[in-house]
Amino acid sequence: MLNKKVSDLLNEQINKELYSAYLYLDMNNYFDKRGLAGFANWYMIQAMEERDHAMLIYKYMQNNDCPIVLNAIAKPDKKFKKDMDVLKAGLEHEEYVTASIHTIYDAASKVKDFRTMQFLDWFVKEQGEEETNARDMISKMELFGSDPRSLYMLNQELAARTYSAPSLVLD
Repeated sequence: MLNKKVSDLLNEQINKELYSAYLYLDMNNYFDKRGLAGFANWYMIQAMEERDHAMLIYKYMQNNDCPIVLNAIAKPDKKFKKDMDVLKAGLEHEEYVTASIHTIYDAASKVKDFRTMQFLDWFVKEQGEEETNARDMISKMELFGSDPRSLYMLNQELAARTYSAPSLVLD
């Protein structure tokens, strides 16, 4: 069984990952209503990733005989007026999730929970990629978003994104 503090933080992270999925579904809905199906696709895939992140943590806790508490998932409270608001909120949220993962990693390190640290290594790397992707989207929108033809091309690029579930063995 895991250290109680580490277990509690992992439980909280499940909820944060599921909230992230809700937030990205809300962002998907914003872009869908704007008629930007590529951007909507990007955020739908983000939602699927976050759901799967929650499930990876959930399964890890089950495999380590930890109690799992499923709390209510908060309703996303962000209001978006412009496309850039969505992108900036996405980056801000990824930075929040990164800090949360780091907090769990630090707690596991303090109690020498090497198994959890190894498990979290994948999440640390994933969060680095997520923040880079969010920054890149902001940069591209700043460069191309004001030109309708360029926005169309960026939308097409984002429409090509596909999803494959993470391949982590959780034994």
